[in-house]
Amino acid sequence: MVEPRGRSSLAVLFGRSRPGRRRSRRIRGVTADEAASSHGHNLVKSADRALIILELLSRGRHRLSDIAETLRLPLSSVHGLLGTLVHRGFAEFDPTTRTYGLGLKAWTVGQGYTGHRDIVGLALPLMERLAQQTGETVQLSRLDGIENVYIAIAESPQPMKLVSAVGMRLPAHSVALGKALLAGLSDDEVVARYEDVELERFTDNTITALPQLLAQLDEVRRNGYAVDDEEYIIGCRCLAVPIRDHAGEVVAGMSVSAPTPRCGENWTEETRAPLTEVVDAVHRQLRH
Repeated sequence: MVEPRGRSSLAVLFGRSRPGRRRSRRIRGVTADEAASSHGHNLVKSADRALIILELLSRGRHRLSDIAETLRLPLSSVHGLLGTLVHRGFAEFDPTTRTYGLGLKAWTVGQGYTGHRDIVGLALPLMERLAQQTGETVQLSRLDGIENVYIAIAESPQPMKLVSAVGMRLPAHSVALGKALLAGLSDDEVVARYEDVELERFTDNTITALPQLLAQLDEVRRNGYAVDDEEYIIGCRCLAVPIRDHAGEVVAGMSVSAPTPRCGENWTEETRAPLTEVVDAVHRQLRH
């Protein structure tokens, strides 16, 4: 299930979104200074901070003071970095709301990334047919660190459905797609990515301990699919299957998400069969 990081909504809804909590957050578990100190000696601190600000702005508009507080940086430093980003067109300032957001140049540069366009082009027509077949929302995502990033969506034809958008991010440990993608990593890699990271709780069903997550990822590897039984939001269930490339590496994941009231006793198996067929079809096309 999907909402943007920082955090508007994903919910099972009757046509409208549910406001989410907003609070100061650290970017991917680190402050700007921690990010700088955790990389190699070739890292340029000011450039790293500017890129972290862009990542923050990609999740919504922010005031100068909020950005400084989130990144734990002096106001003067953040003001200078934002001024540079605005000058170059990567950020924009709204004098009415006194907030900063992404600029047009950020979009232009983003269009140059083609890393997932092939898989989206192959998968989206199949996803749209699957959404009609199951009556539920179908999503395609990739893993970015410990976040699940949605790269394509085929919406449910029903009025009560999952509300999400391409580009939204969720903590991977809390959703089926995230777990399907994490299962493509070794346990050592998962542990390394979650070092000093607190697994945030969203519902009573959310995994909040790393050993529990590792055990579930092992189950995903054995079963070939991952589930989310109201782990991110009460009222939503999700089933996800990893997509592998020609070398057998997990490169993406596809899911079907539904409101819990529409999920009958055999929903998992009934949904897994058509979803697996679509994923297998995408896999075969990726091999050619």
